[in-house]
Amino acid sequence: MAAADSPSAALRRRDLCSRGIRLAGKMRSDVVDLLDTYVERQGLDASASVAAVEGVPAAAVERWDEQTGTQRLLENLAAYRAFRVLLSQMLEEHREQLGEADAALGRALASVLLQVSAFAYHLEELLRLESRSPPSEEGAPPPPAPHLGLFERKLRGLGVLRELAQWAVRSARDLRQLTKPSPGSGSAPSRAESP
Repeated sequence: MAAADSPSAALRRRDLCSRGIRLAGKMRSDVVDLLDTYVERQGLDASASVAAVEGVPAAAVERWDEQTGTQRLLENLAAYRAFRVLLSQMLEEHREQLGEADAALGRALASVLLQVSAFAYHLEELLRLESRSPPSEEGAPPPPAPHLGLFERKLRGLGVLRELAQWAVRSARDLRQLTKPSPGSGSAPSRAESP
């Protein structure tokens, strides 16, 4: 763990966290735009209530302030890996359903999928910097997409995008928390870092 505490590692960590915060902000903005487009193109009501979607990790967490940096990174990584699978399924369903009839929505989904993949890689880099290798994705294959009717798939997609937007907010918050000095580091936060 000594390598993770060196000044160069601390600067690298701060840089990765800052870039991650910007990536999460951009992703949230794009997901919110995609949500608007998705609701419109799928003929859904923006205020539609969507039950928790199986396979979608919830961004809300109890005792958030008690989590360690590594726990935060691992939960974020697990979430974005799950979103990568779910968005891939949504993109495939979209292509099967509409083909090229709604290419703009397909491109927006593909763009967000790419951002989710890049963010997952970014989290893996942060975990490596913490002297912890990211958990392997190998093992059980991703669950197959549930066999749902068209309307249920639309609602499932809405739930996935809403939760992804919430995760982008949580991720930025988690990364901001990681940029704060640890209690044992001896350095006090500057005024700009204080809440």
